[in-house]
Amino acid sequence: MKRFMYTITLVLFIVCSTSCVTRTQRKPIHRTKTVIRVAPKGHKVVFVKGNKYYKWNNKYYKKTRRGFVVVRL
Repeated sequence: MKRFMYTITLVLFIVCSTSCVTRTQRKPIHRTKTVIRVAPKGHKVVFVKGNKYYKWNNKYYKKTRRGFVVVRL
């Protein structure tokens, strides 16, 4: 009887100790970005923490291959 109880206890321990949790991943949120092809005449070049940004209309823009994109500092 002791052997049977020991076996049942061991089986229950093994079954309960394994995790059934699976890893889930969040899908990235793709926000639409407005790309401005050419910087307007009134823009200023600003360096913030060693990075080059363009400022006009109280907004900061980063230059990309497609044009200028608004960034938050």
